[in-house]
Amino acid sequence: MSGGELAIAAMHRLCKKAGAERVSESAAIELAKVLEDLGIRIGREAIDFAVHAGRKTVKAEDIRIAAKKILSR
Repeated sequence: MSGGELAIAAMHRLCKKAGAERVSESAAIELAKVLEDLGIRIGREAIDFAVHAGRKTVKAEDIRIAAKKILSR
């Protein structure tokens, strides 16, 4: 898995769900890297929302709001 948190097999499945007929190993690894980076950015933003609301716990709504903010850039 090259040190990342996301399983490469799951990346193959995501590409297949998106319609890919075949997915190279390097493409699956790159997708894992990109999604991990995106997830970390969303997580950091969600933490900021939780802290601003006076909470230590990150909630689903924090993630939704953070994802909208990050993905709209």
